[in-house]
Amino acid sequence: MKKFSIIFVAFMLVLTAGAQTLNVKTGSMTYLFPAVQTGDMVYENGTMLTIMGKQFAVSEIDGMTVDDTAVTDNTVSVTYNGSSASVVISGNVAQYLTPEVSGAHVSIAQSDNLAEEITYILTGETSDGEFYMSGSYKATVELNGLTLTNTNPVYSGAAIHIQNGKRIKVKPLTGTVNTLVDAASGSQKGCLYVKGHAEFAQKGTLNVRGRVKHAIKTGEYMSLKNATINVIAAEGDGINCAQFFLMESGAVNIVGTADDGIQCDLEGDASTGVTTDHEDEDTGNIYIEGGSVNIAVTANAAKGIKSEGDMTISDGDIIIKTSGGGVWDTDKLKTKASACLGADGNMTISGGTLNLISTGAGGKGINADGAFTATGGSVTIKTSGNAVVASSTGSLSTVTSSQMLDRYDSDYKSSPKGIKVDGAITISDDAVIDVTTTGAGGEGIESKYSINITGGQVIVNASDDAINASYNTGSNGSGDLTISGGYVYARSTGNDGIDTNGNCYIKGGLVYAIGASSPEVAVDANTEQQKKLYVTGGTIVAIGGLERGSSLSQSCYSTQSWNRNTWYVMTWGNNTFAFKTPASGGNTLVVSAASTPTLKSDITQTTGTNKLTLTGGTTIFGGVGILDPAVSGGVSVSLSNYTGNGGGGPGGGWPGGGW
Repeated sequence: MKKFSIIFVAFMLVLTAGAQTLNVKTGSMTYLFPAVQTGDMVYENGTMLTIMGKQFAVSEIDGMTVDDTAVTDNTVSVTYNGSSASVVISGNVAQYLTPEVSGAHVSIAQSDNLAEEITYILTGETSDGEFYMSGSYKATVELNGLTLTNTNPVYSGAAIHIQNGKRIKVKPLTGTVNTLVDAASGSQKGCLYVKGHAEFAQKGTLNVRGRVKHAIKTGEYMSLKNATINVIAAEGDGINCAQFFLMESGAVNIVGTADDGIQCDLEGDASTGVTTDHEDEDTGNIYIEGGSVNIAVTANAAKGIKSEGDMTISDGDIIIKTSGGGVWDTDKLKTKASACLGADGNMTISGGTLNLISTGAGGKGINADGAFTATGGSVTIKTSGNAVVASSTGSLSTVTSSQMLDRYDSDYKSSPKGIKVDGAITISDDAVIDVTTTGAGGEGIESKYSINITGGQVIVNASDDAINASYNTGSNGSGDLTISGGYVYARSTGNDGIDTNGNCYIKGGLVYAIGASSPEVAVDANTEQQKKLYVTGGTIVAIGGLERGSSLSQSCYSTQSWNRNTWYVMTWGNNTFAFKTPASGGNTLVVSAASTPTLKSDITQTTGTNKLTLTGGTTIFGGVGILDPAVSGGVSVSLSNYTGNGGGGPGGGWPGGGW
């Protein structure tokens, strides 16, 4: 002890002379104490040394040096180097931290007395290490070119485990690439686990592999701004959080998950199983306000993005692919299938570009238990799987014919659909919805309550009903469909173009509907339950005719034959709509507009005065419709009054006139 006393007095004299930093090394830890902050150092009983409130047992000090090292307050640096790790702690927070290092496994416990945010800077590489931090004060974790794999957990199976219920900022530093892999066994909830709420920021890249459960798991909300997160594989979800998920910018790329790509759970009390009502609290909700999302999930019944509350998308570039088939839910005793976007609550899309592709049996583009509202953005959906059905024992199979589905109760089948919603569907303003379904039972857009289209553009090509407002027993107005604005194209190759289990109201907008051959029609209403199709306005082209018994207060006209794959032009007043007919459909062609229309068609000759020529205009419906082109040539088509067993008479028209 006498030798240490002499050395200690010498350090005191050096610090007094103005040297910058006292370095105290104990094992793998180095503490940096700036001379300007150090003040009195207490050396007592020959066994203890106290510097800035941090007590050291003299026997544990491996060395003390004085140099000009710059110290940044409130920082802890962890450097991984193969099988070892070193920790450097700034002196002003040293007294509040209890670090432990075992090889490359690092644990740091923050004292409850800590009242300042600490930034933990992790760098280096190890194939057998981890970072574990506990405490009760918010913190920042910076990743500076970190490659961290946990193969033999000492403190946790996670690569990074933050056992801290406060706000944790996770920053992959700009320009760096960071990779995390958790242990192949253990009880960890995620490769990167944050007990509290995690805010991901900076413009670096984070690659994550979850070998036990989720890749990233937060106990509370998670937000993302600027950073790029790549989930390269996970045995559970790619990202799983509670409260809410908010993406403002940056990028999320997820592949190789055994469950959902991103899932946000309702917050609840694990001890009681009681979850918070998401209507009163911001929990279970997903918000995407920008950035890019690219997710491919292959698991059966998996969702690309799943919210137990509401989902709101206002911007961003989103690509989601699902390829998994259906499963039998043994708890709810019903079939389940994959969906690119799934919400237990409401779903709202007001902006962004979405490409949703589902190839598995029964797969859906969008599936919501609540309402669906689209006011903006561009949504393209393609499903190609057939329907999946279950036997009384729950064994699954697929069917290749839509007619076979009628044999199964609703709980025992899951049909592929572009958009399937239990609540109301509302499409308005600048929304563009483009749906293609090709598998057996493939409906384009279905609501179990009602559909209201007041604007935007809707394009549906389906093997079953293109647009279907179904019926929910006991709900007033259920099964009704109303079109009062916008542009609607609905084509079915095997059923009705537009089908309603309630009343169908066409009041405005432009509707181009195509049904399969009889008995299917272009626009159907549930006359079996004394419901009707009401036409009071708008512009209509209906291949396959209208439901019998329709109430037509705006005059309709028809021709009993039409040419396949041919351009036609309908003109009324100063308005012109050119449309290309499909390769198949019902026999009767019905047209209606605000004033008596005329109709011309193309002929097979490629030259001559009768050749229909269209120039300019605005292309809609994926190229099969043109608004207000310049027209020359063409052959006039004879039209007859069409009553639909209802009334006739003029009326209606486009809101505000013109297009």
